Amino acid sequence: MSDESEAETADESEPEQGGLQEGDFVELSYTAYTVDSEELVDTTDEEVAEEEGVDAEDQDFSPRTIVIGEGHIFDDVEDDLIGKEVGDSGTVVVEQAFGEYDEEEVRTVSANKIPEDERYPGAHVDIDGEHGHVEAVIGGRARVDFNHPLAGEDVEYEYEILDEVDDTVDKARGLLQMYFDVELDMHLETDEVEEEVEVEPDDEDAEPETETETVEKETLYIEQSPQLQFNQQWMMGKDQILNQIIDMLDIDRVIVQEIIDGQPAGMPGMMGGGMGGMGGEDLGDVEEALEDADVDADEIVEELDVEGDEE
Repeated sequence: MSDESEAETADESEPEQGGLQEGDFVELSYTAYTVDSEELVDTTDEEVAEEEGVDAEDQDFSPRTIVIGEGHIFDDVEDDLIGKEVGDSGTVVVEQAFGEYDEEEVRTVSANKIPEDERYPGAHVDIDGEHGHVEAVIGGRARVDFNHPLAGEDVEYEYEILDEVDDTVDKARGLLQMYFDVELDMHLETDEVEEEVEVEPDDEDAEPETETETVEKETLYIEQSPQLQFNQQWMMGKDQILNQIIDMLDIDRVIVQEIIDGQPAGMPGMMGGGMGGMGGEDLGDVEEALEDADVDADEIVEELDVEGDEE
């Protein structure tokens, strides 16, 4: 068989895949309702949220950046995205999106396990590490449903693919916004970093040797805002999520920078230039101040030495 025939056979057996594929970053808008009760599950449309009575003041309804195949949205929706193009839209019904309804997950517990102000039907409670909602309270007992509130419900997703995200910083910003619901300042730099690397010794029986080598590292710098600093999800899961981002974006490291803005002089609890961050006057300013006061530093030191000798 000729090389040309082999190439044609290979092309026929392995058709070129078009459209979006697993691992692609996409910007997605969507709205999801339960099929039977038409209850809003999630949306990226603020108008829809307001129409459904959702308090939109402290929530972000901008489109979401997801990675196809990473479980950022239901599998059935991800599968429907494969092969699609930017601008395409679709509708997917996810059967029992939050699992089957399990009657055994409706249990009777002591009412003492529920805070007094939450002992009423419909209250959402956490008991022994499980989340549920109260169905009834009778005497000293409470009936609690530990199923997901939407367990057993089919959910219909309507989505539109707004864009494919290619820029590394945009990818990182979109993912972190999805995980922590905050918009962050960040940038990418290539840094030169000195590292100790192991080298082969001349003698096979000798101990391993190391030498310092300058290497380039692609670094994502993230400015940690006060809003993020006290975010519980950030404090608990940042290491795991940032490591995922390093792998997904194929970068070398992430550096999170805590920015502390200086306060005006004279603020309560502050000492002059401020002890936090050495951000006030530099040494040149101090020398100028001494000169303006006509103070000779050598004379001060000499005077202190004399007083020490007298004691």
